[in-house]
Amino acid sequence: MTAIRVALSNDFEVVLHGVTAILADYADQIEVVICTTAIKMPADVDLILYDTFGRLPRHDEKLRDIVRSNSAKVVVYSWDSYPDADARSQGAAGYIHKGLDGAELVKAMTAIHEGRTWESRDPEIDDDHSMTTWPGQEHGLSARESEMLTFIARGLSNQEIAERAYLSINTVKTYIRTAYRKVGVASRSQAVGWALRNGFYPDPPTSG
Repeated sequence: MTAIRVALSNDFEVVLHGVTAILADYADQIEVVICTTAIKMPADVDLILYDTFGRLPRHDEKLRDIVRSNSAKVVVYSWDSYPDADARSQGAAGYIHKGLDGAELVKAMTAIHEGRTWESRDPEIDDDHSMTTWPGQEHGLSARESEMLTFIARGLSNQEIAERAYLSINTVKTYIRTAYRKVGVASRSQAVGWALRNGFYPDPPTSG
């Protein structure tokens, strides 16, 4: 079987390296052609795996731009906070839940590439146990806490985060409190400063 040629798309280098590491054991089935923050992918790419870390559902202009600019199928790779329906409404050809292990991830990508029906499922694995890496993980941040700091660095209020990330305001506040405690900050301005010093971006890069 010819390996599926895949482009990995995300705004954070550490996330791209994490997904690449997961797929490395399946090189006979999946060939990672490029890891990039760019919109336009190489012409010979079969599938674009779009990791939504740091992106918001419903208003994801980058996802729409990638879909418009490429002939390859775009597959959203995310958690429940970025619903399947929102991914597909913006042009994604498929959706894969981040809780899947490497073998299941490859099965899902293969099924979507071949046009077979793939029903996304939550394997009931907590985000903290996901194989995917994210900014701030080395400081003890969970993926959710890291996303909260990303949104804060981009200037979103707690209410905006809650509305766009499909979380209650109390849940958002809880994640923020635990994130602050782990990184040793006490205010929003301190959190923004810490985020910028540790690989988070106030605005997504437009090329890479």
